[in-house]
Amino acid sequence: MVITPFNFTRTPKILFGAGRFSEVGKIAGEIGETVLIVTGSRSLKSSEKWDELVKSLQTASLRHFEISATGEPSPEFVDSAVTKFKDRGIDVVLAVGGGSVLDAGKAISAMLLQDKSVVNFLEGVGTGEAHNGVKIPFVAVPTTSGTGSEVTKNAVLSKTGPDGYKKSLRHDNFVPDVALIDPELMVSCPNEITASTGIDACTQLLEAYVSTKATPLTDAIAISGLEQIRINLVLACTTGADDVNVRAGMAYAAFASGIVLANAGLGIVHGLASPLGGHFPIPHGVACGTLVSSATKENIDTMRESNLDNPTLSKYAHAGWLLSKKHSNNIYEGCDILIEQLDEWTEKLNLPLLTEYGISVSDLDQIIEETGQKNNPVNLSYERIKNILSRRM
Repeated sequence: MVITPFNFTRTPKILFGAGRFSEVGKIAGEIGETVLIVTGSRSLKSSEKWDELVKSLQTASLRHFEISATGEPSPEFVDSAVTKFKDRGIDVVLAVGGGSVLDAGKAISAMLLQDKSVVNFLEGVGTGEAHNGVKIPFVAVPTTSGTGSEVTKNAVLSKTGPDGYKKSLRHDNFVPDVALIDPELMVSCPNEITASTGIDACTQLLEAYVSTKATPLTDAIAISGLEQIRINLVLACTTGADDVNVRAGMAYAAFASGIVLANAGLGIVHGLASPLGGHFPIPHGVACGTLVSSATKENIDTMRESNLDNPTLSKYAHAGWLLSKKHSNNIYEGCDILIEQLDEWTEKLNLPLLTEYGISVSDLDQIIEETGQKNNPVNLSYERIKNILSRRM
């Protein structure tokens, strides 16, 4: 096999393992003396982990400020946080929460040393101004297993409504300085969030694996993450929810998905998730999870019709064998196995239909018009994309 030239984005310093949350004060103290903690609205502060966090910071003789992010972060939230804490001498931003909280913390760290609204630097909606990459050091501590934001260079900000959008604030320097991944933090995650974030991680691994920018290195990482998905996804949502080893497997899969999406890119599912999340109040993980099986089917069917020797079909088949532990010598059978497995998980995990978020048939044209297919392994027609959405209405 010929290995073509490729680039690989740097990763944070990674601290992975049960119990590592106790080190957070020491980690922050190595960076500075004043910490801005970014959390979600409720769960962390109502748990014993909040007391552990505060004690860890106090032991390290650090002072801290706090801010809570509700839902997916908006540009207005980021601007407001920056205004509030700009003159507080923040040395390190510490985000503890799900993907949206990590994105909020990442954006705040990126903007505390700037004098303009974050909108100016958002891809596709701002003034097109390039961020200079100067930021406050950022420590990411995920409490869900999904987006992989703890290892990526972009923060996704949202404005929901008729003129809404989901756009990235992006720079190589925005990769977190430290990613602390402790599966003990994920044990209390509710089943429905575990399901949607977990299938989002699966989607990211699969889309990066078949991406037009995939490399042998991203393939190896994606495969290792998909193995953990096979073993742990359903368990994490059912009988293994309290098992730290199961949660560790899902945490690894999410972390791996962040690395591969940063280096290989994503496909049609995430292309659809952007306009869906911009115009409707559908969580990102739900959008991806409910569409991945339907989208995979349309990709495979298009390739079957257009090119019998398409090498991506072999990758889809391999993913089917890997996720199901079934095998055959026929690539088409392997692709069918993959779709069956994804269909099974969609049903077993009770992933919602699009209509539950106010999406109707009359909205499909606008959604499709705004959908990107960058790095998707095949160019899908309007009708193919409509099929993806229509199956989940």
